[in-house]
Amino acid sequence: MASFSFSCAYLRPLFYCRSITSRRGIYTVNCLRQSSADHKTTDMYAERIEVHKEKMSAPYGSWKSPITADIVSGADKRLGGFALDGEGRVIWLEGRPTEAGRSVLVREAADEEGTAEDITPAGFNVRTLVHEYGGGAFTVSGDVVVFSNYKDQRLYKQSIKGGHAPIALTPDYGAPVVRYADGVMDLHLGCYVTVREDHRESDTNPTTTIVSVELNGAGTTEPHVLVSGSDFYAFPRLTPDGGKMAWIEWNHPNMPWDKSELWVGYMSAEGKVEKRICIAGNDPNMIESPTEPKWSSQGELFFVTDRKSGFWNLYKWVESTNEVKALYPLDAEFTRPSWVFGNSSYAFIEQKGQNKNIACTYRQKGMSYLGILDHVLGSFSLVDLPFTDIYNITSIGSHLYLEGASPLHPLSIVKVSYEENLIAVRGISIIWSSSSLNISEYSAFISSPEIVEFSTKVPGQTAFAYLYLPSNYNYEAPEGEKPPLLVKSHGGPTSESHSALDLSIQYWTSRGWAFADVNYGGSTGYGREYRERLNGSWGIVDVNDCCSCAEFLVTTGRVDGERLCITGRSAGGYTTLAALVFRETFKAGASLFGVADVSLLKADTHKFESYYTDSLVGKDESLLYERSPINFVDRLSCPMILFQGLEDKVVPPEQARKIYAAVKEKGLPVALVEYEGEQHGFRKAENIKYTLEQQMVFFARLIGNFKVADDIIPVHIENFD
Repeated sequence: MASFSFSCAYLRPLFYCRSITSRRGIYTVNCLRQSSADHKTTDMYAERIEVHKEKMSAPYGSWKSPITADIVSGADKRLGGFALDGEGRVIWLEGRPTEAGRSVLVREAADEEGTAEDITPAGFNVRTLVHEYGGGAFTVSGDVVVFSNYKDQRLYKQSIKGGHAPIALTPDYGAPVVRYADGVMDLHLGCYVTVREDHRESDTNPTTTIVSVELNGAGTTEPHVLVSGSDFYAFPRLTPDGGKMAWIEWNHPNMPWDKSELWVGYMSAEGKVEKRICIAGNDPNMIESPTEPKWSSQGELFFVTDRKSGFWNLYKWVESTNEVKALYPLDAEFTRPSWVFGNSSYAFIEQKGQNKNIACTYRQKGMSYLGILDHVLGSFSLVDLPFTDIYNITSIGSHLYLEGASPLHPLSIVKVSYEENLIAVRGISIIWSSSSLNISEYSAFISSPEIVEFSTKVPGQTAFAYLYLPSNYNYEAPEGEKPPLLVKSHGGPTSESHSALDLSIQYWTSRGWAFADVNYGGSTGYGREYRERLNGSWGIVDVNDCCSCAEFLVTTGRVDGERLCITGRSAGGYTTLAALVFRETFKAGASLFGVADVSLLKADTHKFESYYTDSLVGKDESLLYERSPINFVDRLSCPMILFQGLEDKVVPPEQARKIYAAVKEKGLPVALVEYEGEQHGFRKAENIKYTLEQQMVFFARLIGNFKVADDIIPVHIENFD
């Protein structure tokens, strides 16, 4: 029997509505907000958001909303990681759409009365291009930060205090051909140990190594290679005394979540690796993907792996017996796939010179949890926090710092103060938020997600999605009308959708759309078995699950079956194109830098993903051909719009141009929007805004049967205008 279930995450909001006052039928919401400094309730500026006394009747999709594309594109800043300096102040990497996507290091204010200050001077952009996706672009130690600069990809050292200019640590090769990421300081030898990706000999097959860079050099000395020979490296981590180094390595054709190895090297007095041993990942009878090695202050090695159970759990290496010990087995994921460098899903809590307690976060059935693990006693206690999504943890004193979000609160850096027993939370404060908006002022227009479980095409098997229904205090639809549905297929495809507040989703729901964010088979967060449903079946399982979700919502009477649309970016764009070409469920779609030709992707993509399609589809050319939407445009019967960055090296522009030309030639409505200066993912506010608006008006004109309330000049649509 098919199993269907609905549930809704219920959270404590950080914002509270105090009053709604009326003047001539227009209501102004006046709200209270918890102060991020002292948790006292303070009056915030009440923006004039129109909330009408009586709901107006208007078709779904035509509703006017204060959540505009300008707000969506300009409100959200990117978070590229955070760290603590020598004074315990937070330093974070902030990506700014309003500065053409520039990433800047920012330091927390010294006190409640102060303001945060930019560390990165004008002319610098903190971002690395290792693996193209980057991450791990900076490291802080005391009052010194080392970072990678986007324009030249060189490493720079900068004093946090005194406004000193950054000093180059690595040579200038005349072009950004040598890249660095995921580094740590070796203060004993005065060097910086980091992953290096060297494109000097080959841009398509660069050499990756772990190297040592002099911290006091003149920026002309070639880094010293410590570890080499494998295709990829990550997480070089030193013991407190510098005597040992752990790292993760893997080789083609594997991705790091397929199969990797954890190694430990014993260091000489000169900082060279004298001998090495493999701790996990080399057993031919067991497939695992260890990740996130960390040394405690006592020199004990901890890490995360998914051996035997298929779930990423915490483990400890017992050096004396060379054994690996599971700390707390649980059918949950204690880490994320390493698409970017720098994941940190657990942290040691120092108490009285000991760190037997570990703060850790895990994902289970679409929700994040924070727990305290006593790895000596084997006990585990949950910490109650008002967040459904928790990432990247660090600890100092009686405080935890983490990235947290919920359906009611945008991604933020959160400071959690706890009692000595580690369970009772003394206070929560927001250090930084990805959105500068007072979200409570828009609460009458926010849709909270339901976790939907639906049957797949495989008997007895289910998949999951977050369903957002239309929500706008001012409007209701005419009786009997059902809303149009936009299904989103996330990128990756080895990734996961989350329930964190996303204004780009609220842009749709506040205008009268239903929105389903699907975690199709192949998504992370549900264990290896769920993740590997996609192996050999990319373009089948993901497409089927997106279609099954839409069909389920139609049969349960929640959406209009004649107005089903689908969107996705990157791998999600591929799923979108495949769903439009190989199925007849959806009436229109939008692909953002999506894959149209799997063969071309395999031939043109970068080293990190150059064998990814082997596991997702297979090596046989006939399979690559059969899974490529570009080869079967004759099956397409509905309109589509495409968006593409012209500097994209992951999915080159030729992919979008090929599918556009084919659809245009067939005579179907199609539009292509190309952005200069954009790579794999749009970072400029004006492009984020334009993409969102043009998707909306494209769907409205082609299948919506309504007129959007916003004043949007539509892009020209071939075979339609």
